[in-house]
Amino acid sequence: MTQIHETVANVTARIEARSKECRAAYLEMIRSRKPSGFARTKLTEGNLAHASAGCAVMDKTQILGSGWPNIGIVTSYNDMLSAHAPFESYPELIRDEARKNTATAQVAGGVPAMCDGVTQGQEGMELSLFSRDVIAMASAVSLSHDAYDAVLNLGVCDKIIPGLTIAALRFGWLPHIMVPAGPMPSGLPNPEKQRIRQEFALGNVGRDELLRAESESYHSQGTCTFYGTANSNQMLMEVMGFHLPGAAFPNPGTPLREALTRASVRQALQNSIKGEYRPAGELMDARSFVNALVGLMATGGSTNHALHIPAMAAAAGYEVTLEDFADISAVVPLLCRIYPNGPADVNHFHAAGGMGFVVGQLLKAGLMHGDAQGVYGPISTYSQEPWLDGDTLKWREAPTESGDLDIIRSVEDPFSATGGLQMLDGPLGRGVIKISAVKPERHVTEAPARVFESQEAVKAAFNAGELDRDVVIVVRFQGPAANGMPELHGLSGAIGALHDKGHKVALVTDGRMSGASGKFPAAIHVGPEGSRGGPLARVRDGDIIRLDAVAGKLDVHVEPNEFAGREPAPFRPNISSMGLGREKFGGFRATVLNADQGADVFSILGGG
Repeated sequence: MTQIHETVANVTARIEARSKECRAAYLEMIRSRKPSGFARTKLTEGNLAHASAGCAVMDKTQILGSGWPNIGIVTSYNDMLSAHAPFESYPELIRDEARKNTATAQVAGGVPAMCDGVTQGQEGMELSLFSRDVIAMASAVSLSHDAYDAVLNLGVCDKIIPGLTIAALRFGWLPHIMVPAGPMPSGLPNPEKQRIRQEFALGNVGRDELLRAESESYHSQGTCTFYGTANSNQMLMEVMGFHLPGAAFPNPGTPLREALTRASVRQALQNSIKGEYRPAGELMDARSFVNALVGLMATGGSTNHALHIPAMAAAAGYEVTLEDFADISAVVPLLCRIYPNGPADVNHFHAAGGMGFVVGQLLKAGLMHGDAQGVYGPISTYSQEPWLDGDTLKWREAPTESGDLDIIRSVEDPFSATGGLQMLDGPLGRGVIKISAVKPERHVTEAPARVFESQEAVKAAFNAGELDRDVVIVVRFQGPAANGMPELHGLSGAIGALHDKGHKVALVTDGRMSGASGKFPAAIHVGPEGSRGGPLARVRDGDIIRLDAVAGKLDVHVEPNEFAGREPAPFRPNISSMGLGREKFGGFRATVLNADQGADVFSILGGG
């Protein structure tokens, strides 16, 4: 096996060192719950009767007899989300495969799954980030019956996979496998969709044309095909080994997808005490989370994972910092161009070599821990891809050459020598920028600030022609403590139009910009956030801001003592932010950690 890269090894070692006590406490917790028999043998007769009362007769006999292992299914099914609609039929398929392998399976519970695509620019987006932690809690409630020997987690999209992962790691004495559904077939090409969005922002096309383009892009069951947070999730689960090799991107409703789902059932049983006991909390260690960082950088994945990876790691007793992101980014080459980093979608990426090719390249270069363990085996086996030999699922080595050099490349010929995410620091705070889609000549932007406190105010100024110049658009009071940190992706059309006019333009915000962050520079997750007195609260219109993604600096050209002496602009919660359930999340907003700590409401590392 190739020797691991020095920086990758060093980042792994320092995560282990800084997390030593918390990880030890975590392992003590999950090891104290190591099963000595099937889980439901601990239940009383009355408990067991309740647990089996709703089952089919064929399953009830086995559950009451405690002779077969029992798989718990945690599902995020709803039929509004295209990515999650396929899960409607999964429980029956899983039950059928379990019976064929002398086991039972029950839906332990459901978790909410909201779509950022539906709530973009709407009030409901203020619940989006916190839905991750609600999902984690709902999953915990689902598994609290403590009657399961392994768990299959059905989920795909933005906050769902991180939430399910947090819960899986807190129930880390159980084997867990993530079961995805795959991306929808390709529709309207992504560059054309983006062009029409910008034409609409400029008033050159009407709403009918915009709706036609959007409907042709998002047209069937499966995840959206651009490389946003949902598909970045599937990449992460692959490189962390939390699902079967090659499970990320086969389309829904195909024989291969069904075969992978059935194989997940068999693997879950193999990982339970019926087979070779392999609990999730033991499998996922510091190497797993470093592999996640490496995969994120190599593929130019979603900026949202600067929030999710630290939160997921904390659930397993690890502290991952923005410095870890930055140091990994500095040595991992960008191997992929998938929209918004290029015109291709994830189906094109999958066809050109996909995850098996990427993992193989990273292993060859010593940039990925091949000895880290996944649910199927060591990550070195995740350079394989699944295929059907008749009706039989098999794995073979993935291609070692790219099928399309415009989409995916080798480590010897990358799109960029460094990864797609950069940490920023300076007088305006700490944040991140996704530079994989930004042209090199735009990596440094210096211009006067125009300060806003809402997306709506930015759009109004754009429509009035007030931003038709070089400008750094500052949108503050968008952090998790202020309003739940909604994505500001709705600004992409307007800011993209200014960019295309040749203006020096950038976004600086304590909010999110999503996995669809595009061609203009955007400093996001800047903290401490403005509502807690962070530096963005002291920025004024006309201040010269310099965003330097090359040096990793976020600066304001104001004399330091003057800047520090300014009275922060007051944060005034919008009275209209009541309703749609947002008032129920006041406790979350009051206790949430900073963005660079994962915007976590559990404070697991602090012992809470």
